[in-house]
Amino acid sequence: MEIHRYEKLWTVAALLLIVGLIATVTYGAVGPGVTMVSDSGGTVDADSLGDTEFGDPGVTQIGENEYEVHVVARQFLFQPGTAEPIRVPANSEVTFYITAADVVHGFEVAGTNVNVMAIPGQVAEVTVRFDDPAEYGIVCHEYCGSGHHTMAGQLVVVPEDEYDTEGS
Repeated sequence: MEIHRYEKLWTVAALLLIVGLIATVTYGAVGPGVTMVSDSGGTVDADSLGDTEFGDPGVTQIGENEYEVHVVARQFLFQPGTAEPIRVPANSEVTFYITAADVVHGFEVAGTNVNVMAIPGQVAEVTVRFDDPAEYGIVCHEYCGSGHHTMAGQLVVVPEDEYDTEGS
C-alpha cells in the first residue's frame, strides 16, 4: 500500500505538533521560577479573625528588606488595599498572607506572579520580590457577589528612602 506524500507530510506535521505541545507543557510544569502555592499558610477561624494576626491586617517588617502583609478579603474590598493602598519599599521581599472573611475571593496583584484564591478559614501564603518602585492593581478574580466588579485595590512599591516617611 502506498501512502501519498501529502498524507505523509500531514502525519509528520501532526506528530511534531504533539511533541511540541508535550514539551511546552513539561517546561511550564518544571521551568525555572514556576512553583505551586503551598498549603503552608495554615488555617484560621473565619468567624473570629479579630483574634488572629488578621485582626489588624497590614504590613509588618520582619527582617532587613523582609516584610509580611496580612490581607483580609471581604465583600467587596481588600483590607488593606482598597481604602488605603498597601505600601512596601523597593528592593524588598514580601510575603503575603491572605484569607477571606465571608466568601471565596481572588487576590491577584496584576503584573506579578501573585495570584491566589482567598478562602474563608484558609490562609494563602505567597512570596514575591519587588526591586523597583511601581504601582500595581489588586483585583478579585473569583466571582464573590453583585459588587464583584468594584472589588479592587492598590499596591504601591515606594523607593527605599521614602518608605519610612510614608509609612505602611
